[in-house]
Amino acid sequence: MTVIKRLTSLCLLLCGLAFSAQSLAQLPEFTGIVKNNSPAVVKIIVESSGASAADGEYAPEEIPEYLRRFFEFRGGQPSTPHPRMGLGSGFIISDDGYIVTNNHVVDGADSVLVRLSDRREFDAEVIGTDPRSDLALIKVDGKGLPTVKLAEGDKLEVGEWVLAIGSPFGLDYSVTAGIVSAMGRSLPTENNENYVPFIQTDVAINPGNSGGPLFNLEGEVVGVNSQIFTRSGGSIGLSFSIPVSVVHNVVDQLRENGHVTRGWLGVTIQDVDRNLAESFGLDRPRGALLVQVGEDTPAAKAGLEEGDVILSFDGKEIGTSGELPHVVGLVSPGTKVPVEIMRDQKRRTLKVEVGGLEAEDSYALNGAAADDQGGKLGVLVGETPPELLQRWGLSGGVQVREVLPGSAAAEAGIQPGDIITLVGNKPVKSLDAFEDAVDGLKSGSSVPVRLMRRGAPLFIGLKLAD
Repeated sequence: MTVIKRLTSLCLLLCGLAFSAQSLAQLPEFTGIVKNNSPAVVKIIVESSGASAADGEYAPEEIPEYLRRFFEFRGGQPSTPHPRMGLGSGFIISDDGYIVTNNHVVDGADSVLVRLSDRREFDAEVIGTDPRSDLALIKVDGKGLPTVKLAEGDKLEVGEWVLAIGSPFGLDYSVTAGIVSAMGRSLPTENNENYVPFIQTDVAINPGNSGGPLFNLEGEVVGVNSQIFTRSGGSIGLSFSIPVSVVHNVVDQLRENGHVTRGWLGVTIQDVDRNLAESFGLDRPRGALLVQVGEDTPAAKAGLEEGDVILSFDGKEIGTSGELPHVVGLVSPGTKVPVEIMRDQKRRTLKVEVGGLEAEDSYALNGAAADDQGGKLGVLVGETPPELLQRWGLSGGVQVREVLPGSAAAEAGIQPGDIITLVGNKPVKSLDAFEDAVDGLKSGSSVPVRLMRRGAPLFIGLKLAD
């Protein structure tokens, strides 16, 4: 009996070892990726007379004592003004010294120093930057330098393993790994621009990693580490990288021209909610709703109108409004592409010749008479003061004076002060036009209402009572 027990225990042990070996064999192997690519990953040290934009910038007193020895400065804070240092990462894409990093790493820099893993150091020249994508191209004077390989397209999938190499907190050539947790994340900039469909990962990224490469298991660069979401200043498992398709587009232009021109339509857009989807005849919320179409813009010349919902652009389906700038921005200016829209509850396809927006350009669309009950909507409206029409570039509209409690307008979120310019597909330029548009509405129907709120155009889906 004892022999049987021992044999049973031995079998269980051997089975457990075999299972463990099989499990380990399925785990990704990163050592080859690190050995082959680390020599081409660089540490970037930026010096600026002002406040550096590099995300690895710290004053000595802000750094824990046990970490200070890893940084470029020593000792306490001088009493006199001194240049600030910032730290970031980058990677070499050509053996003659072209290096990709983040724009915010080198923005405002007086000098840029590049350090390789073999401790060689080079002064770098900034070839060009693109704040809209947060990418920059710099160059050092070298030959035969180690390089990385950029992946050809965005073939990443959620759940795929990825690896980052960089210098978080100045700790040179640190390696972290994780998985892709989401694709195509829209993170509008402070100027409300949204040209990058970010890769979201749970790879540990911290200040100093910015500008470093994100690798797939083939050892190819699939992204540039750019942002983290944090409440503490360190990684909490939400990191965002610029996808390689954007990198190819921007870097090629910076290398050839020193600046970036991206596709542009000249529209203001918003998401389609459930009420709006019903009112436009869509089976579900999707697409990008055109709230405003600028005069003499590529969109206007192609016949796009306010109230159109763009369902696909250049053959790519548009699920949310945030996806449209990602697609348009990668189209070369002057290219004619098909655009599928929903207008008057019917699908149509138009041809649009995409315009160009330079990196340094900004473009914004300009945006007491007797009251009227607005019956079915439940709003009190009046003529809009001429100075407001002029300020916001409107040719007409009625201003909401009061929203009746419990009304369709109240439930839709219409507010006093809003200027209504469109009800359904009927322009509203006067009280009479507003009254005619409202009178023509059917009970129980859903209707899109376009309005101007504090200078910003907006569509609201309004559901009428039965």
